[in-house]
Order: sequence, then C-alpha cells, then structure tokens
Amino acid sequence: QVQLVESGGGSVEAGGSLTLSCTVSKFSYKSYQMAWFRQAPGKEREGVAALNTLNHFIYKPSVKGRFSISEDNAKNILYLQMNSLKPEDTATYYCAAGPWSMSFARLARSDYPHWGRGTQVTVSS
Repeated sequence: QVQLVESGGGSVEAGGSLTLSCTVSKFSYKSYQMAWFRQAPGKEREGVAALNTLNHFIYKPSVKGRFSISEDNAKNILYLQMNSLKPEDTATYYCAAGPWSMSFARLARSDYPHWGRGTQVTVSS
C-alpha cells in the first residue's frame, strides 16, 4: 500500500521560509506525477505545485517564483521549498502522487489516487 507522510510544517512570520518534505513508500510506478496541494479552513483543496517523471513542472500562479517543488529519487522524498511566505499561504499542505504517462504535469485532484494526511503551515502577519 502506497504511503505518503508529510513533515516540515510550522508557524512562521510573513516573509519567512519553510521546507516541506513528503516521504513516499511502496510507490513503484515508472511514470508518475507528484504534487503538493493545500486547503485553508472553509476553502476547497487547491493544487500548489506538481512535477512528473519527464521533469515538467507546474505551479499555481500565486506561488510561482516563491515556491519550488523537487524530489530526491534516491531517498523517495518530495520537497516543497516555500520562500517569501504570506498570510494567505496559511493552510494544511498535502502531498499527492499517482501514475501519469503524459508529458506535462497537472494540478487536478482527480489525477492523484494517493494522498498524505497533511502538515499545517501558519503564516502570521
């Protein structure tokens, strides 16, 4: 059974940085995409950043230039480096993964069958 476990969340002041990690186990697809989503209280879960095995990256426009998604294949870890954090970035952040053979990555929730339980990020003004 695929397992995704997020870590690295916390509380920071606006302008600060955090790096989220997602440790992935029992995930053996040769072609895949992985992503970070977030959900703020009372709001829909939204895609933040994704990558695929063909090194295509996609970002939510409001985080582009501030967030960076990457993976360490040897350690089976997905990262989300978050810089210049804003109060509106406050949310629970979820790691997601799924098989994917397209040349581009997508931020559609329905594409991802595997999810972590989330890690909380709080940005104070």
